[in-house]
Formats: sequence, C-alpha cells, structure tokens
Amino acid sequence: MVSGYIPIPWHMLPVAATAALLALGQAAQATEALAQKNNCLGCHAVATKLVGPAYKDVAAKYAGQADAQAQVIESIRKGSAGKWGELPMPPHPKISDADLKKLAIWVLSAK
Repeated sequence: MVSGYIPIPWHMLPVAATAALLALGQAAQATEALAQKNNCLGCHAVATKLVGPAYKDVAAKYAGQADAQAQVIESIRKGSAGKWGELPMPPHPKISDADLKKLAIWVLSAK
C-alpha cells in the first residue's frame, strides 16, 4: 500500500468529489476576500477591465510561463508601470509573503 493513500470505495466517489469541489469553492472565496481586504478589487475584477486589467487577462498573459507566479508576486509587492498601459499599479509592500502567494495563484487561475 502507498503511504498516505486512502482507498475510496466506488460508491463514495460522488461524495468525495463533492467535498473536493466544495473545498475549492471555499478557497476561491477566501482568496477573493483576501483580494477585497487588500483593496485589489477596487482596480481589478476577475472578468472585466476596470482601472487595471481583468485577472483573466493577466492569467492569459502569463499562461505557460514558468516564472508567472514570481512575476505576479513582484508586481503586487513593488507595483508596476507600462505592462498594461500608462497608468501604474501602486506597490503593496505590507502584504505578507504568504498572502502574496495566495493572491498570485488566485489571479493566475482566473478564467
């Protein structure tokens, strides 16, 4: 038996799948709340451009890039200018490294 592997009886698969989807939904809500707390949603939205680009557009721009997460974290932490037009994004140096990572993963997963 593989260490950490817990077999799931076939009749329990729908329950396990539902639990996994619920957990993903809760994680997405928590990350959206984190974005709201840090005023990200004042300038950005998931699907539409506001002051800054839509998160789905950011995700598309960085799709397939190995360093995408690091680039998004850097842009959030230090701000950026010229990537999406003339209006600069202000820096957010007070957001913790853990929260920066959560936000970057969330932004890059936008569809």
